[in-house]
Amino acid sequence: MKKISFQTDVLPLKNVLFRLALRITLNRADAEDVVQETMIKVWNRREQWEQIDSIEAFCLTICRNLSLDKMRRMDNQAQTLEMGDDPTDHSYSANPEEQTVQKDRVTLVRQLISLLPEKQRTAMQLRDIEGKSYKDIADIMSISEEQVKVNIFRARQTIKKEFKKHEEYGL
Repeated sequence: MKKISFQTDVLPLKNVLFRLALRITLNRADAEDVVQETMIKVWNRREQWEQIDSIEAFCLTICRNLSLDKMRRMDNQAQTLEMGDDPTDHSYSANPEEQTVQKDRVTLVRQLISLLPEKQRTAMQLRDIEGKSYKDIADIMSISEEQVKVNIFRARQTIKKEFKKHEEYGL
């Protein structure tokens, strides 16, 4: 087994943990709290690190569970996802109108993702944004690989359908 170090193996996961927590809680402050709680829980279980196959999956599982607990306590499903990064294409070939349309589309997709059921939203986040394998997602979410695939398929279908509806009929 590999010797696990908090500084080199766990701390670098904080951005991945934050994105997962943000997708679930839909609130930046709550996501930051969840990441901090996750780091504390992982540190407090440092004696068990040698028995863990994947410290990343272990951390993501704790983060997911804490995020879900916070959601249950706060019951804040009505809030929208706040993201600070600017997705617009700033290349010289994109004119201001194209940039605005692109930014509106990305915002729409983020809103559609935030409306998905939690399992679909989490599975899609882990697969499409974090690039995790189906097996890793199944371990993190404590479901089968087939359930992961079904959740991702349904999430993509829902977003595709709603996106087309908005594109055809307007916002």
